[in-house]
Amino acid sequence: MSTISTEDRILAVLEDDAQASYAEIASQAEVSKPTVRKYIRKLEEEGVIVGYSADIDPKKLSSQTIALVGVDVASELYVEATRALKSLDAVESLYTSSGDHMLMAEVRSQDGDSLGKVISDDILAIEGVTAAHPSFLQERLK
Repeated sequence: MSTISTEDRILAVLEDDAQASYAEIASQAEVSKPTVRKYIRKLEEEGVIVGYSADIDPKKLSSQTIALVGVDVASELYVEATRALKSLDAVESLYTSSGDHMLMAEVRSQDGDSLGKVISDDILAIEGVTAAHPSFLQERLK
């Protein structure tokens, strides 16, 4: 049996394959199916698992462009700006960041031009947003 905690083994399987069945997770994590159910329920209730998603290869999308956008926000308007960013349909996910920008937004749009409009017309129009720095995703390598 591994020295890695049961919780961490279950999470590692889910991170690798969010569609794995309880039986597959149990086998890979070396625990029983009831144990998997118990831990997954607990992790969902605690907010550790916040959802399940599919990994997308941006190069294979014919009708969408994806960018990670570093967003800088005035500290005094952080809560309001974050709330407004979360409400935008084009913002697929939003993260706080300790890097060069306060927030990182995954933004999806029909093409580069429409994504540029989302950034200029929607993101930069939010009160408190001081800058937006897009990096267009081109090809998923892993």
